[in-house]
Amino acid sequence: MVDKDLKNDYDRIELGEMVQVALLCTQFNPSHRPKMSEVLRMLEGDGLSEKWEQSQNIEPPRYHRSFENPPQRYADYIDESALVVEAMELSGPR
Repeated sequence: MVDKDLKNDYDRIELGEMVQVALLCTQFNPSHRPKMSEVLRMLEGDGLSEKWEQSQNIEPPRYHRSFENPPQRYADYIDESALVVEAMELSGPR
């Protein structure tokens, strides 16, 4: 994850924060992802812990919760397909 040329010459705390920001930016539901202005503030050290805590309380999509009891009929997957389309939409205008 870190450039090998850096060896151990990097701040591990900053690396952890960057990973958290990256994970926030890749949340399943685009509406849960931070805006770029929020990303910038988090990278500058403002608000990351609050945003991270909020993200930990978000319920995962239904079809990611459990693979122990998968749906038995095709119709059971129909509602789930809407979530996949939602994930492919961009988080906002570019």
